[in-house]
Amino acid sequence: MRRLTSYLTRAFAILLLVTAFAPLAPLEAEAPPRGAAAAPAQEPHPPKCCFANPGFSGTCEVEPAKDETCASILGYLNNPMSQGKSYCGNTTLRGGWTSVACAPKQ
Repeated sequence: MRRLTSYLTRAFAILLLVTAFAPLAPLEAEAPPRGAAAAPAQEPHPPKCCFANPGFSGTCEVEPAKDETCASILGYLNNPMSQGKSYCGNTTLRGGWTSVACAPKQ
């Protein structure tokens, strides 16, 4: 019984300490102080990314999803262990991909 009381006393003391210092920790949801610079705007999302590979006929055009970038797609295409996405006509060709400028549609 004595051990239980000692345990509960320590737990209560820790709880008090945590709640006493909680207001000192900044919250992520707090607004920045006045006069502080706003967060830098993110770069505009590219409408499409284009890639080339000697073993692939033509240019591969990919429209990136919200959470994707051209660099992340290029990394996926060059990773020999990647699978599960259907870029470039669902090709299984991995490695040797380079980013190229997208040709305007005629």
